[in-house]
Amino acid sequence: MVDITKKAALLVAIPVLVATAIIAEVVSYLCLDRYARGLDSLPTVVMEEFPGIDRTLLEKFTSFDPELGWSPKPNTTKQKDTGDHLPGEEVRSVVTYSTDEHGSRVCPAADRDEGDARVTTYGDSYCFCREVDDDETFQHYLAERLDTHVGNYGGGNYGLDQALLRLKRRYPEDPADTFVMIVTASSIARIRSVWKHYQEFGNVLAVKPRYALRQGTLDHVETPIDAKEDLLDIDAHADFLRANDHHYEHWFRPHHASVPYAPIFLGHPDHVRYALYAGLVALEERFETSTPGIDPAARLAETTLRLERSRVEYHERLFAEHADLFSAIVGEFVEYSHEEEFTPVFVMVQQLRYAEYESTHGPIYGDLLDSLDEEYSPLETIDMAEHLDADGDVESLYVQHGEGGHYSPETNQRIAEVLEAEVFDR
Repeated sequence: MVDITKKAALLVAIPVLVATAIIAEVVSYLCLDRYARGLDSLPTVVMEEFPGIDRTLLEKFTSFDPELGWSPKPNTTKQKDTGDHLPGEEVRSVVTYSTDEHGSRVCPAADRDEGDARVTTYGDSYCFCREVDDDETFQHYLAERLDTHVGNYGGGNYGLDQALLRLKRRYPEDPADTFVMIVTASSIARIRSVWKHYQEFGNVLAVKPRYALRQGTLDHVETPIDAKEDLLDIDAHADFLRANDHHYEHWFRPHHASVPYAPIFLGHPDHVRYALYAGLVALEERFETSTPGIDPAARLAETTLRLERSRVEYHERLFAEHADLFSAIVGEFVEYSHEEEFTPVFVMVQQLRYAEYESTHGPIYGDLLDSLDEEYSPLETIDMAEHLDADGDVESLYVQHGEGGHYSPETNQRIAEVLEAEVFDR
């Protein structure tokens, strides 16, 4: 009788377990399908290698550049909502980005023909000073202190390689006495990439050139995309992209989702939290309301930052294993400075996700700047983290609205002070 009861219970349990497993798998797939595709999606899961690119998306890619991949366009003014408001509220503020006829961000403090010292900066979005107005960039504040124009050729999502290539292209038309190269530690990943999607999932339009270090020599690997329309058929370049992008094997493939989906989604609590908070944010936006007792956008940002930690650790490994390429590109910058007779300065700044990790683990780039100092005597190096006092609160260095990952106007003022003291007052 007992055996019969056990068998009956087992016959009931098996279908229940199977049904539960199927439901878990379907729910997991649907959540990943919704939140692991496109830009601003889960940073640790990707659903497909070649998402479709249509003409509507392509038309929005106004910054396409056949040599650099993308580049800020000249004589452009854009305004961006800071996000400093609740759903349904009136937008209280925007930031304004303006470029001059050269494609440099405008410097309200001084016209191009003002001042004796010519200073120009190149780098990524931290050089561009994203998320602040034109008169809140460190270049603006530095121009006020030096009483001279300071050029700003920062490019969003640029690697050190693109910044150097852009400098070489622009130098004949816009020379200077001092060039300051400013990038974040994420350049260690960007310089080993030719297609952003393999490391920044969903960034499918960003195909870029890179340098490859072969037998101690830097080779310029050009982008295969000659025209913007070529991106519509990007999978035709699959062999090139996979062969020349380090992240295809070491980041993309390990995070490429496949059956079974339940362990990927339900097995990681932050994946579940991400879907929950992202869903609440979407509902708030749709119905123009707020969620009582919780700020889903803030929770989503916190969850994303935790998920980003694995990428930070990956970048730390890249510095440990591939700092030679980074150093060689800096060396090319120094060599070019010798040819054109300008003063080269290299500055490392911190993204928020690195700052919080490094506050307890130390710089992910180790003693890289010390080694650059030793190897390239004409180069002035500055580790900006050593000069920015956050008093234990690293988030205070960054803007408190929008993406919240770039330096605040107050921090940009401090950066200008550091550059004046370390470079121009010596």
